[in-house]
Amino acid sequence: MPMSAAAARPTSEPSFFDIRLAVSEQDLLAAQRLRYRVFIEELGGDGAMVDHDLRLERDEFDPVVDHLCLIDNRRSAEDLDHVVGVYRLLRGDQAERFGRFYCDAEYDLTPLRDSGRPVLELGRSCVDPACRGGAGVFLMWNALADYVLDHGIQILFGVASFHGTDPAMLAPSLSWLHHHHLAPADLRPRARPQGFHRMDLIPADRLDRREALIGMPALIKAYLRLGGMVGEGAFIDRAFNTTDVFLLMDTKAMSDKHRQFYESRWQPQ
Repeated sequence: MPMSAAAARPTSEPSFFDIRLAVSEQDLLAAQRLRYRVFIEELGGDGAMVDHDLRLERDEFDPVVDHLCLIDNRRSAEDLDHVVGVYRLLRGDQAERFGRFYCDAEYDLTPLRDSGRPVLELGRSCVDPACRGGAGVFLMWNALADYVLDHGIQILFGVASFHGTDPAMLAPSLSWLHHHHLAPADLRPRARPQGFHRMDLIPADRLDRREALIGMPALIKAYLRLGGMVGEGAFIDRAFNTTDVFLLMDTKAMSDKHRQFYESRWQPQ
């Protein structure tokens, strides 16, 4: 499904950004190069299939997912520099054919599977440092909204990461998520035992909201503003040097304001 930023781009938006699902090997390699720069070089992660010689962060899911790519047309595709933002998208039907979701390694997804509802896993989300906080991120969210509507997705989920593997350093943020944004039991995945760490590290009445939110990654706060909820427990991912939390959004449970964010970006043809 080709996606163009032209229709959704504000009039003030520079014309050098486009957004599309990866359409070539070059797009995929450039997405993997961006992931390497962010997850390996910037955040200190690693993985069994990471190619340090070619500077590519890759894994076994790459051939079966859709890669939503933010393209900077000023940059060289030949140098694998043109992808400046990426979301990896794995629908429930794709995961069923492949055999699993990425999150299955960290969380028990039985509640989501038992719900019988159309789901979409979001993963490997990253943006080039030069493009963070700008209009490019807005374009990516618009395109994601289009994808959700086009495929009739009802539940979006994925893991989001805090840098580092010491939960004590993250206690205010993790505790805030647990006490204020825990998903209902019938949709709540739980971190698997091998990486499980409880998130209710500070009692609710001793939490400082400002302290909790200052320590929270911008992506997590963005999901919370859209009605995002978290699963039970954090997962300590030592290979990627992160503490992961499970995030999900139930589009049926969104407030009218949140749901309008999606519906206002789709017009019947």
